[in-house]
Amino acid sequence: MKPTPESLLGLEAYARERARLRAEIIPHRRLRSLLLGEHLSLQFEDERTIRYQIQEMLRIEKIFEPQGIQDEIDAYAPLIPDGANWKATMLLEYPDPEQRRRELARLVGIERAMYVDVQGCPRTLAVADEDLDRETADKTSSVHFLRFEFSPEAIEAMRAGAAVHVGCEHPHYTARQALTGPTREALLRDFALH
Repeated sequence: MKPTPESLLGLEAYARERARLRAEIIPHRRLRSLLLGEHLSLQFEDERTIRYQIQEMLRIEKIFEPQGIQDEIDAYAPLIPDGANWKATMLLEYPDPEQRRRELARLVGIERAMYVDVQGCPRTLAVADEDLDRETADKTSSVHFLRFEFSPEAIEAMRAGAAVHVGCEHPHYTARQALTGPTREALLRDFALH
């Protein structure tokens, strides 16, 4: 379900509730995060993480006009999974600016090298940056938006307990991580609509 203008808090109400909402969203986001290697992380989005992001953008930009609120909803709502997929913000994090510049030049195309393997099913490749291109011939962006679209068979296999791995197979960055425990359980709930 996507947020509506009526379901969002006004700026004043959000200001009063912000500290509480932030304290609640931090563990929720952590539960939906996966680190691949040292420098790549995936933040799997859901209605709650996107609602928080919209509220923050409204606050930062001091948006209170109905059209501005709708524009923010329209910009972020595509990042909410729709029952047959996972949607994630991919972050490439290098604290040193020189290392970041060098690595982003080496990692062109990394967003298209992301995948999910569900035991017994064909590999699911990420669909990246459907909103706009985030790389040039010389470098990639440090932020990408990914969608993993699953077949009904893959969803059923995951529900039945099949092993799930998330990974990256880029010539300059290879990592693979099992999806287990509470993070797996949280992401399986994204299929509740399906």
